[in-house]
Amino acid sequence: FYDWTRMTEELAAEAPFWEPDRAHGYHVNTFGFLVGEIVRRVAGESIGAFARREITGPLGADFRFGTGPEHAGRVADYLPGGLYREGAGEAAPVDPEYRTLLHRVYANPAGVSGMGTVNTEEWRAAELPSTNGHASARGVARLYTALACGGAADGVRVLERETIDESIREASSGEDFVLRRPTRFGLGFQLTMLERPFGKSARSFGHFGAGGALGFADPEARLAFGYAMNAAGPRFRNPRVRGLLEAVAGAMH
Repeated sequence: FYDWTRMTEELAAEAPFWEPDRAHGYHVNTFGFLVGEIVRRVAGESIGAFARREITGPLGADFRFGTGPEHAGRVADYLPGGLYREGAGEAAPVDPEYRTLLHRVYANPAGVSGMGTVNTEEWRAAELPSTNGHASARGVARLYTALACGGAADGVRVLERETIDESIREASSGEDFVLRRPTRFGLGFQLTMLERPFGKSARSFGHFGAGGALGFADPEARLAFGYAMNAAGPRFRNPRVRGLLEAVAGAMH
């Protein structure tokens, strides 16, 4: 899992799980390898190095893919909760639902992205773009500030407005074959839904993280939001997140 070349070669050789354009499913770990390899081939550097040079560095955002020993004192251990329990050194799912494709996605190899290895030095040091972003809540909000304001923040432009518009155009929606519930996605971003809203605008977009973490942008309100925690709550409709979103919405009246 920590061997970038092997992972990208395995994905290149993998046959689709279903006919393209007939269904969609959440790419928990694989999305980062797929996009990251494109970045590596085009830019000649890893997606982490590219992001530091082109996005997080210029914005001054406290965000990185993976982290090193110099940040060890700042990284909080992830504390599983909700659907997970501790056991045998890894977090094992207790809900029968997880004996499905969802379980295979989150626990293949065992524990990886299933909360069993996220506190290890190996996982933290690796560059796993769709699962091990390390950031403060302020760092997440800083990234989304640029996205909420047409691609620039404080005079620093990281994306063109047209690129953002293209990335939040609905690319897939309906029943998710992995998560087994309705989802809406653009090109990487989750799009707001009645069941899991972001901002008040229908154009709000962002992404929920494991245990309740959240970052989103509402371009109509020019609002950016970041929430980070280490004690996990329910994966969907987290009451802490709902309370925060309701407070933000109430403050905007």
